Amino acid sequence: MTQAIETAGGRPGTHPPGPDHADTTPASVAAIPTQPGAPGRLPTPPAPATVPSGATAPAARGGRLALALLLLGQFMAILDVSIVNVALPTLRTDLHTSDSGLQLVVAGYILSYAVLLITGARLGGILGHRLTFLSGLAVFTAASLACGLAPGSGSLIAFRFVQGAGAALMTPQVMSLIQRTFTGAARARALGLFTAVVAGGVVVGQAAGGLLVSADIAGSGWRPVFLLNVPIGVALLIAGPRSLPADHGDRGVRLDLPGLLVMSPAVLLVVLPLILGHDEGWPAWCVVSIVAGLALFGCFIAVERRIAARGRRPLISGQVLRVPGLLPAIGVLILAPATWSAFLFTTTLHLQGDLAMTPLRSGLAFVPCIAAFALVSLTWQRLPAAWHRWLVPAGLTLATVSYLGIGPLAGGGARYEVVTGLIGLGLGVMPIIMTVALEHVPFEVAPDASGLLLTVMQLGQVIGVATIGTLFLTVAANHHSTRHAEYPTGWALAAATALAAATAVVLARRRVAIAE
Repeated sequence: MTQAIETAGGRPGTHPPGPDHADTTPASVAAIPTQPGAPGRLPTPPAPATVPSGATAPAARGGRLALALLLLGQFMAILDVSIVNVALPTLRTDLHTSDSGLQLVVAGYILSYAVLLITGARLGGILGHRLTFLSGLAVFTAASLACGLAPGSGSLIAFRFVQGAGAALMTPQVMSLIQRTFTGAARARALGLFTAVVAGGVVVGQAAGGLLVSADIAGSGWRPVFLLNVPIGVALLIAGPRSLPADHGDRGVRLDLPGLLVMSPAVLLVVLPLILGHDEGWPAWCVVSIVAGLALFGCFIAVERRIAARGRRPLISGQVLRVPGLLPAIGVLILAPATWSAFLFTTTLHLQGDLAMTPLRSGLAFVPCIAAFALVSLTWQRLPAAWHRWLVPAGLTLATVSYLGIGPLAGGGARYEVVTGLIGLGLGVMPIIMTVALEHVPFEVAPDASGLLLTVMQLGQVIGVATIGTLFLTVAANHHSTRHAEYPTGWALAAATALAAATAVVLARRRVAIAE
């Protein structure tokens, strides 16, 4: 939330790569947005003296067109998280979707995106970034059409998983293609625009979702929030092959398919019972599924060790996990994004529930919150460097206190808007976590470390919707009141954020010790 945008060569504490390293697949992993939905600050990497091998310095006009295509693709991927939130109540009424179905509509996209994130980035290095971008865009566009035409909630959820897979192929290539296409001042401008797109995607998504659902075009209800992507995607697919720079991948690199084939079911076996258990009455299979998923995670560790022992590159290496301070960072990056995604999910249902807001009004109600998030995440680097690591626990503490207010102030009004704005202000420090965590990571493992943290961040969002979202839905159903559900939801959000703040203090202290 979504969601912190780093390049492998733009971080303090590491050795900047030379021209030959500026566009490796690992660097593209490190450049993926923290979530499709969480704005972040993108530092400008050092510009190489020459254009990397296989890239061409474009003419101004051609370069602008290529950049527009890339940013529009990135924008669609970000938009498709927040734009769906506002449509959830209408979607539930139209398709008679269960509570768990609503959670899967949101979480399915993020889940497949998270699981395939590193693999998508590495495919760009193997097949070429342009081909992988266009392939992901084609999958994303086709899945968007299928979502918009879905006859029921089951098919919609399935297509959302496919849509997330398309985004996982497409978005890692955006930064790589920008780095290959632009140099010097042109690259700095491109990166600035990239940051603006990431920051603005959430705000536009909330407002656009409300506008499209409220318009009810030809009685289509929620469907335009997905169909909006189709004409844009088709236009990009037509223009992309001619406008994007050609590049050639390294076919000698091999994917870690065994690791992916073990990790994917492990994640699903743990997450799906958390989502489906509420509607099913928590049967025994939920416990069995979670235990089986945890066992598969143990198998995943064994598989990854075997891959590394054979001299191949695993999805997650043990060397990365041994980096000082990375484990506390993982804890923070699970908990903080979990509360952000759960807050957006539950608040949307409350605004259109007991507060009886229209989809448009509920979408616009998020603007102060998300604008505050963007304000912090886009300006924190202007503060003294010594403050950066302590901004994280300070911001999370502010969010903790603010979450406690959403229950007492759930009746709406100006004070409720102020509380949601303070939540956005506090959670705006999430992008800083990536920078602090990676500050002293050795350059040779930086791409894998950032890829791991970004994947964890995505999974944190899924966990938030699955757990705190389930709490909200259960209490709301039992008491027939979303306002009543805001109390325990606020307490749960505050507890998770307080734990994240405490873990952030550990991370900050470790960073100080390493620096000294």
